[in-house]
This record gives sequence, C-alpha cells and structure tokens, in this order.
Amino acid sequence: MFDWYGLLSLLGLTSVCVFLVVLALLSRKLGKVTHAKSFYTGLFVSVGFVLIGIGARIANFTHELAQIEELNNNINWVLLYNGAPAFGVTLAIIIVWRYWSWLLAERD
Repeated sequence: MFDWYGLLSLLGLTSVCVFLVVLALLSRKLGKVTHAKSFYTGLFVSVGFVLIGIGARIANFTHELAQIEELNNNINWVLLYNGAPAFGVTLAIIIVWRYWSWLLAERD
C-alpha cells in the first residue's frame, strides 16, 4: 500500500523550505537597503534544520522506518524527524519577527 501521508508530509516540509528560502532572500535585500545586521543568515540555518527533517522523512518514506518499533522509541530519531523541523520553523519565526516587525508599526 502506498503511503500518501508520508508523501504529503514530504511535500509540506518542502513547501516550508521553499518559503523560508524566499523569505531569506527577501530579508537579505531588505537588510542591504536598511543597513540592518545580517540576521537573515539565521533563516538559512533554519532551512538547514528543515532539510534535516526532510532527509529523515525521505529515509522513512523509502525504507518504512516508522514500522520499526525500536526506532519510534529512539529519542534521536524523534528529534531528527520532528524536532529539527520544529526548531527550524521556530527559529525562522523569531528572526522574521525581528526583521519584519516594522511593518506592523507602520499604520496610519
């Protein structure tokens, strides 16, 4: 039986990764214009963490590792599979809030 949920989780994390790359490139251009510190490099780090999660999901999708009970209880596997993408997205939210919060202050 084909694992549709595994495929959709790969597509979802891939779209998050593409979004973070676009946001990092936009933030880099904004930083050059405003002469801000280069916090946007943290967005590329967060992309790396999301890519680690994508790699773990690809390994799970191709080798059906989720069916191995010992691996599901292994804290390292859980951190790679769920923790790395969660940390990457959390880091991206903090950096984006720091970089782009001026938009919320620009109200009439």
